[in-house]
Amino acid sequence: MKNTDLIKLPFSKNNPILVQVLGVCSCLAVTAQLKPALVMAISVTVVVALANLIISLLRNTIPPRIRIIVQLVVVSTLVVLVDQVLKAYMYDVSKQLSVFVGLIITNCIVMGRLEAFAMVQKPWPSLLDGIGNGLGYSVILIVLGAVRELFGSGSLLGYPIVEKLGIYNIGYENNGLMIMPPMALILVGLIIWAHRSKNKELIENV
Repeated sequence: MKNTDLIKLPFSKNNPILVQVLGVCSCLAVTAQLKPALVMAISVTVVVALANLIISLLRNTIPPRIRIIVQLVVVSTLVVLVDQVLKAYMYDVSKQLSVFVGLIITNCIVMGRLEAFAMVQKPWPSLLDGIGNGLGYSVILIVLGAVRELFGSGSLLGYPIVEKLGIYNIGYENNGLMIMPPMALILVGLIIWAHRSKNKELIENV
């Protein structure tokens, strides 16, 4: 596989959410607003990229029987560092994300890429694979966060878009369902349906 494919494929043909159906829980939990969705997307991308790199560097020295333990130690260390940075510089967002930053430790995308790719590949491709999968995950989170905040709260990143456009004056009201978890699940399902409809070969390979 070419290095460019490691970045491009997770955006569509091998998207961790749309194709592998991994990391869906955080999609439902942190996308009611765009800002926490962005922060979670960046956090997961940083963790999976660096974890892939570190595990790839260590792969020949890790005994097979304790590889999962070593992977968890590496990921948990990175997650703690990310959590501390968020608390230091983005405390309000850190409170919004609550336990979900800590749950990156058990995110299926992170552990899946470590086991399937970083343990058998060289450091540079592993880093690119981590970045690609992180960005593929991020795209879905950002789309969900933008749609849910815009139609559920009438704003983007806290800026009152709908109010500034005067749409409330013609009788428009925010859709409260958009900021509830069930709507996130519905939206993810619709995106997966649209993606599979466009890429029918993915259905045949399931």
